[in-house]
Amino acid sequence: MSYHETIQSLAGDPEKLELAYRQAVTAGDETAFAEAIEASYAHAGDDVLLAAWHYRLTAAAAKVKGRVVAWGWALPLGLLNGLLLWLLSDDRRFSIQLTNPLNGQVYTFIPAVLLLAAPISAALIALFLTLAGKRRWGRAVAVALGLAAGAAYVLLLFPHLWPRLFQEQYLTLMVLHLGILAWAGAGVVALARRDNRENRFAFLLKTLEAFVVGGLLAIAGGVFTAITFGLFAALGIELPQTVQRLFMAGGGGLIAVVAVALVYEPRLAPAEQAFDEGLSKLVALLMRLLLPLTVGVLVVYLAFIPFNWREPFENRDVLLIFNAMLFAVIALLVGATPARAAELDERGQAWLRRGVIALAALSLLVSLYALAAILYRTANGRLTPNRLLFIGWDVVNIAILAALLIGQMRAGRVRWLEAMHRTFAAAIVLYLAWSLAGLLAPPWLFRGAPADVTGLPESVQYVLYERADPILLKCYGSPHIYLLKEGHKLWVKDIPTFEAEGYRWSDVVLDVPCDDLRRLPDGETIPPNSGPPPQP
Repeated sequence: MSYHETIQSLAGDPEKLELAYRQAVTAGDETAFAEAIEASYAHAGDDVLLAAWHYRLTAAAAKVKGRVVAWGWALPLGLLNGLLLWLLSDDRRFSIQLTNPLNGQVYTFIPAVLLLAAPISAALIALFLTLAGKRRWGRAVAVALGLAAGAAYVLLLFPHLWPRLFQEQYLTLMVLHLGILAWAGAGVVALARRDNRENRFAFLLKTLEAFVVGGLLAIAGGVFTAITFGLFAALGIELPQTVQRLFMAGGGGLIAVVAVALVYEPRLAPAEQAFDEGLSKLVALLMRLLLPLTVGVLVVYLAFIPFNWREPFENRDVLLIFNAMLFAVIALLVGATPARAAELDERGQAWLRRGVIALAALSLLVSLYALAAILYRTANGRLTPNRLLFIGWDVVNIAILAALLIGQMRAGRVRWLEAMHRTFAAAIVLYLAWSLAGLLAPPWLFRGAPADVTGLPESVQYVLYERADPILLKCYGSPHIYLLKEGHKLWVKDIPTFEAEGYRWSDVVLDVPCDDLRRLPDGETIPPNSGPPPQP
């Protein structure tokens, strides 16, 4: 009986299939057995057992061949990436500027490299994966064009947001959103025609490894840069900014490509990569060690919440920390989850599963608390690009954590790893969808109409461009406060009314001339029917 016939007859019996493999190894027919597995897997790709054998034998073959880094492509592309980022880091020539459409005044906001670094690096990483791998040019070209279109969309449409605060919020958030879309673009090339659950999860693990390696290289580069600058400073020589940018931005661009080349074999699918040796094993061990520590921190934190219940409802910075924590928890859960069941024995899997469930449950409670706080702040204020996008990210992360817990309850101890892979494979789609929605929607949801305020006094026009609603105006020498709404001033009757409306003293603009306030037409008083409004 041929190996192909043997495999077909034993496909439903993993123990006998393992025995047949050992016999093939003993007989020196390991290659014939692997070819038979590949042939059977090609005709029955949805068979879980054959898929497991396919990835096992492919990884084993890759290990035998040895891990060869494609330096011939990695170094030139890394240097090219570094050169491009170095050129863009010249903020005197390449910076994102905000222009007041009412008076033409220009404000320099951020260097262009902050927004464009991720798309450019991802395009060159996609090129590296193509050149050093199976050279599917269609995906690489599509990814590069898509990332270029996304960056162009942001740069062309952000001026339509109003006021300037919303432009700044949108641009700041697009550093994150373009970064996630760039990561997804690299994943499109890496996955190629192997876009299934196992490959998606393996791509997530390799992403974490690349970030860890990149961080280590950045630390080493930072030490080298500090020593270099210190040596020249000791001689009284200050290196020009061009050289400083070459070390920082140029070195960062080189590291981005080299880190990928060090952890990823472009010729293999993500699930065929090595996960049980070297840095891969170290990263997984580190994540699993951090898991119980993080659970302990969240338990203590939840115990303190009743004593500081109002803090996230009143402090914006606390909400930012909560959202950063949620992203970190998702990354920790991914990194702690093994790619293959063989990485841990049965007891180790049982304890890891308990830790994963505990961390996901505690994080879900904290994330619901954070979502309630941001919804409260939005209801008592107004919807802004920041609040809209962070509400979306909270909902996405809550959905992932909830899906993880539900999947674990349904899967039980036997199929828990499969359920984890399924959850995170779906999470990639959620992250990609909200990143794309967050990039496309704000310029249309928060559009301004500068023409509607051109007839107002210049001082009021300036306030309208600089501040978001509610805008409260008061001039020196007058005790009265007015709400600016649709070009009218609405008199706020007294301090109790001011506080009852939820206004804050930080919303009051004091430097508008009284003459300009008098020129504004009167609107309904607050509260209505409070009599003739007094003039400033």
